[in-house]
Amino acid sequence: MTEKQEIFISVDIEAAGPIPPDFSMLSIGACRADDVEGVGFYRELKPINDRFDPDALKVTGFDLEILRRDGVEPEQAMAQFSTWISEITGSEGRPVFVGFNAPFDWSFVNYYFHHFLGANPFGIGALDVKALYMGATGCAWRETRSSMFPVAKQAPEQRHNALGDARYQARLFRHVLSLTQP
Repeated sequence: MTEKQEIFISVDIEAAGPIPPDFSMLSIGACRADDVEGVGFYRELKPINDRFDPDALKVTGFDLEILRRDGVEPEQAMAQFSTWISEITGSEGRPVFVGFNAPFDWSFVNYYFHHFLGANPFGIGALDVKALYMGATGCAWRETRSSMFPVAKQAPEQRHNALGDARYQARLFRHVLSLTQP
């Protein structure tokens, strides 16, 4: 049996609070980690309930009323995301979820895939850039903040935009990989 090629996909989400399904995933963005500026994926989703943490909405800048009106139905958004993943991985690739603080983002993506589509194309795990950086450098956990990475900083207008964040964290991931190669 031939092993499928791993295709690293940087994924970021914005949410109305800390945990699914108590809070909604409001947007999702993704890009191939090896093609940061290539075709990305971005959707804003209709909330699945009315709950929100005011601080979370302050950070994201989203208005739940606008998303209720203009957002994509979650089932449709996840089906579109699944199709996009299949298109960029092809039949020979296996998608690997990459995130900066992956446990948070993956928990929402995993819940939404299972709840709305019955399966998560990423499987049961995610690759966390923060933990990888700690392992590659031997630094302390407190030193894994993105501001500590020696890479160009993210443009302010791209912060808390799920696709902008996915592209930035893909750059962070590529930096960490460069540390592990001779």
